[in-house]
This record gives sequence, structure tokens and C-alpha cells, in this order.
Amino acid sequence: MRLSGRIIRGIGGFYYVYTEHGIIECRARGKFRISNIVPIVGDNVDIDTENLKDGFIINIHNRKNELVRPPVSNVDQAIITFSIVNPALNRLQLDKMIILVELNGIHPVICINKIDLVTEDVFAPLYNLYKNLGYDVIATSKFDNIGIDKLKAMIIGKTSFFTGPSGVGKSSLINCIQGTNKQEIGDLSEKLLRGKHTTRNVELIPFENGYVLDTPGFTSLNLDIDETELKYYFRDFRNYELDCRFKSCLHINEPDCGVKIAVSNGLIDKIRYSNYLNLYNELKSNKRRRY
Repeated sequence: MRLSGRIIRGIGGFYYVYTEHGIIECRARGKFRISNIVPIVGDNVDIDTENLKDGFIINIHNRKNELVRPPVSNVDQAIITFSIVNPALNRLQLDKMIILVELNGIHPVICINKIDLVTEDVFAPLYNLYKNLGYDVIATSKFDNIGIDKLKAMIIGKTSFFTGPSGVGKSSLINCIQGTNKQEIGDLSEKLLRGKHTTRNVELIPFENGYVLDTPGFTSLNLDIDETELKYYFRDFRNYELDCRFKSCLHINEPDCGVKIAVSNGLIDKIRYSNYLNLYNELKSNKRRRY
């Protein structure tokens, strides 16, 4: 019997494929090894099975995107989660993660968590800054049940990837949005033989006609771009680049730079611009070390 499904976990050469008939344990056909193609979590696949328990992957559909660390494909959006305090929000790390997500063709959603620990005037400026730049932004609190329903609505029907520093409350948010889905999650975990002695791997959890990616997040925050391309990932610059004297202006030391003038006039956030300079220098330094 030929079925279509999605790989939700892979371990030791076995791939667990979620199909309309349940989860089927599969191996990949030898042709993939010959072609140097490795199935990964998130792949949409066709399988051949005789008993609906085990089978073989016979075809891997084209991937719309692919992450290397963690290895996963076909992700719709990344919920970039930072707490406003405990730990304090690192603006440089946030901007870097946004760029990393967009580089991989994934839609970023910025989640500012633990807002119950501060007053609105502490998190609102940051919320409004990124909202006004056109990003999807959500403010959440597990304890006060703020933003949980909105977050839930955002992930319905999509493959969502939670990422962010440790300690910001990603796991708590995932547990919150699972809600009544917890029994299905428990059954799935049992099916996949996860226990306290089982190595944790990247895993897709079916949720509300979509999936939530269960993973520690990015294991590397290295941006794989040339420093001259970095400016294209700062939306704030777009309205002011036309005022630059030079078309190739990098907004660093050039004279008559529209972006730098906008920063001086308070039209571009100073911390965002400072982050741009830091990332530019980091990319330039990395390139020097490589060559």
C-alpha cells in the first residue's frame, strides 16, 4: 500500500512517518543513499507499507526550506521567544535570530514572554518598535494567561518552530498551547518510545492541523552571508537608503548616509543600528579568519 505522510522523527536509520493511518516506522530505500539524500524531520514523503506498522520511504517531496542545525525541513514560521526579564532580553541576539530565520526562508514571529513580571511601559516600547517594522509580535504570560489564545491561533495549520535562549519559557508556552492536546502528545511520545533514557532528537508534534517542532532550537547562530548583504535584513533602513549619496552605501563610514542621518534624527532606533554595526563587524571578522 502506498501512503503519503510526514516524517515527525528520525533515529538510528528509522523514520517515523505520520499518516492518515497513524504513525508508521520506516526505513529509507537504498536509492537515497546512492544519491546522497538523507531524509530529515519535516520531509513530506511517500511510503510503501504492507501492514500499516512498518514500511519504506520511496519518495521525498521537494523541500520549501531546510535547516541544518537542527536538521528539519518545511518550517512555516519560527516563534522567536525572549523573556522581557529573567533572563533579560538581549536585543543583539534577538536581531540576529530574526535574520537567521529569514535567511532560511522562514517567517519570524517575535514572542516577548514573562510580561507579568514587569509593567506595560517596560515591554510596550519594544513591542511597538518591532510591530511598526512589520513583524508579527506577541506578548505573553503563562501565569496571567496573556496572549496564549493568540499564540495558539497563530500556529493552527502551520509548522511552527520555537527558538530562543534557555530559560525564557519556551517549554512552558508549548505546554500551555497544547492544552487539551496533551493526551495526543502523550500517546505520540509513547509510540515513539521516548523515555528518560532516550536521547532527545528533533521531533514534530502534530497539533491543530499543523505541527509544533520540539527541539532545543538553533545550535548555531552563525549568519552565512557576506557583510555587504546584511543591510537588506534591516527593514528600518529601507525608507532612508534612497537618501544615501552612494548607491552601494553600507551605512558605516560613508558621507551623506541617509540611514545615519535618520539614526541621528531619532527615526531609526539607535540600538537596532548599533546591532547592525556589531553584526557587520562580526561578519567581516569571520570572513578575515576564513581567508
